[in-house]
Amino acid sequence: MSASATGESAAAHRPRDPTLPPGDLWLFAYGSLMWNPEFEFVRSAPAMLHGYHRAFCIYSKRYRGTPDRPGLVLGLDRGGCCRGVAFLVAEGAVANVLTILWEREMADLVYHPRVVPLAVENMRVKALTFVADRAHEGYCGRLELAEVARTIAEGNGARGPNADYLFNTLRHLAALGIRERNLDVLSRAVQALQKPREPL
Repeated sequence: MSASATGESAAAHRPRDPTLPPGDLWLFAYGSLMWNPEFEFVRSAPAMLHGYHRAFCIYSKRYRGTPDRPGLVLGLDRGGCCRGVAFLVAEGAVANVLTILWEREMADLVYHPRVVPLAVENMRVKALTFVADRAHEGYCGRLELAEVARTIAEGNGARGPNADYLFNTLRHLAALGIRERNLDVLSRAVQALQKPREPL
């Protein structure tokens, strides 16, 4: 089987597969992909995406929660901007990396894979990223802070406690020199819920 035929076969199993730029591929990570990419890449660099912001707007019924008690994970929602990490994937590894990403991110089709303009160092590139699908039942929109904190504090799934997802994200954002006030406030709210209550 030819390489092109193999690629076409793999693409048939990737719903919502966008048209990608030829050659090496940039990927934009804004959540757990920043600190746990699980794929082969040539290099990584800080990056800025305009037009979307990072938000806990996606219910997680597998990795950070269960169907009975969903957790919350990050998605890119419309408006604002988002600083994160760009990974450069070599052309020869693109097909395999896309298979890994679709298995990880697209099982519930709660994201739209999009090719977006991205600022990486002093360059403007086209990059693949995953944007929240606002029409999907797994999109939770703008929940109140108390509800988001409670959901994260109580969530636990196949990849561990939902709170660890939040704290790991914050640590890696801090390592990049990124601070987001809303996530800091959320972290304190989750930590407050995790503290054992004083005996009466």
